[in-house]
Amino acid sequence: MSKARTGYRFLFAGGGTGGHLFPAIAVAEEIKHILPEAEILFIGTKSKIEQKVVPQLGYKFKSIWIKGFSRRISLDNLLFPLKVVVSIVQSIFINMMFKPKVAIGSGGYVSGPAIFGSSVTGAKIILLEQNSYPGVTTRLLEKYAEEIHISFSDSKKYFKNPGKLLLTGNPVRTNLSSSNKEIALKEFGLSTEYKTLLILGGSLGAGSINNTIAELADKFEEKKLQVIWQTGNIYFEKYKNLSSKFVKIFPFIVKMNLAYSACDLILARAGATTIAELLVLGIPAVLVPSPNVAENHQYFNAKSLSENGAAILIEDKKLKNELADKIFSLSFDNEKLAELKKNALALAKPNAARVIAEKAIRLAEQNERN
Repeated sequence: MSKARTGYRFLFAGGGTGGHLFPAIAVAEEIKHILPEAEILFIGTKSKIEQKVVPQLGYKFKSIWIKGFSRRISLDNLLFPLKVVVSIVQSIFINMMFKPKVAIGSGGYVSGPAIFGSSVTGAKIILLEQNSYPGVTTRLLEKYAEEIHISFSDSKKYFKNPGKLLLTGNPVRTNLSSSNKEIALKEFGLSTEYKTLLILGGSLGAGSINNTIAELADKFEEKKLQVIWQTGNIYFEKYKNLSSKFVKIFPFIVKMNLAYSACDLILARAGATTIAELLVLGIPAVLVPSPNVAENHQYFNAKSLSENGAAILIEDKKLKNELADKIFSLSFDNEKLAELKKNALALAKPNAARVIAEKAIRLAEQNERN
């Protein structure tokens, strides 16, 4: 390792949800793998997932005051302009003290002030956009960026400067890999004789998916379809009594690699992280976009996969009418499952984190020379 690389500093900003945080962590891990001497700092908020996860992984963490704008009338909304101003001042101060060569924004409201502060203090800017329809923060920060790494080709039409765009994919964690299916099924108390459906609604769960699956619970044994069902913590007590030989219910699945390896089909929301992981692993999917997310971005994520033959899209409002027929027919249609798997793998970008890390290090070297 050359001396010129020693001491490069990289700032990451993004959070509020795992969908914004974990891609940033994946890139940070790759930077440390390539450049162990690198110093890394995350900026986030105290009340969200990043405040707990980032320090646990051994990275430095600084918080700013910013909070997202609520769709409902609230006191927080009245304070929003003040929080933005204070967060910009906090961010500039943090950047002046840390002196990053490169700042990487992975989306969410926290990345706005933090990345603006980095641009003011001379850092090169990289933006990561996980969703097909770019978030408002990414679009606002576009003019400060050297590079914008997108996950969907559809995103290109929403940006003003196509020369900054790179179709790199959404970075996924380095330990994501398939395990032996027989071992994975045994972990969940399931048989190798039957097909298996994995149901995910995110860590909090998805009420509409859970309600629909609950109505079908007595049909899974009849159809000989096994189910691994993550209800989410707030729904587990309501549905845990539906557990059976064919239906295994969990509030949250820690060993997600094993769950992915055990299933033949996944039923899930269309969050960017879930999509990136199922593409890398080539898992056939039925995607039900959440109608309760900003700018309806999950719908555009799922629509992009559906149009490329890599997943089946069912709108949330059509769940009760369409889900049963779809999952019971698709689970046993080996030809269609193989087609979905093939198309998913064709869209996958398994090296996204490595590519972005290498780009970040290259920009740091350029910034050092300048």
